[in-house]
Amino acid sequence: MRTFTKHLVLLVVSSMAICITGCATAPKSAESKDVLQAQAQEAIAAFKQKSPGIQRFLDESAGYAVLPKVVKGGFWLGGAYGKGIVYEGGSRIGYCDMTQATLGFTFGGEYFREIIFFRDSSDLQKFKTGEFTFSAQATAIAATSGAASKADYKDGYAVFVLADKGLMVDASIGGQKFDYLSEWQAQ
Repeated sequence: MRTFTKHLVLLVVSSMAICITGCATAPKSAESKDVLQAQAQEAIAAFKQKSPGIQRFLDESAGYAVLPKVVKGGFWLGGAYGKGIVYEGGSRIGYCDMTQATLGFTFGGEYFREIIFFRDSSDLQKFKTGEFTFSAQATAIAATSGAASKADYKDGYAVFVLADKGLMVDASIGGQKFDYLSEWQAQ
């Protein structure tokens, strides 16, 4: 049984490493960019429907990153990956991707959506320079009715997560790292 568990962990970690290293920050084709844009707009609409108070963050933040589909999975060791679009003043300025690694009691898989709001332009700039990492479990706010109206920025950002599909038991520690690519770099 112990050998089986080691092989399973190795398989999960290897698969995740292949998926993560094979993914680019920005979509390659114009069609892929259009699809990601539509998914981001649909994710924003889903957040607004689930937690209408999120409109305050959309209106007042200097910018935000929308990751419409983050895939997360694991067995003791876990990871997640998602691509998104970064907005400033409501306009698309670039693309981002997120990788997450966790260690601890993790079992299962799920999809979720994530929006990160940046309080002011210096917080957005920090994100764009690649200096942005955090422990997702400690900072994310579940998008539920009324959650956004009670939420506020912490260290210049506010993170909202909306579960989509799947089942996951997660009592792990880990963090998220983001990469950013400007609109003109993605041409």
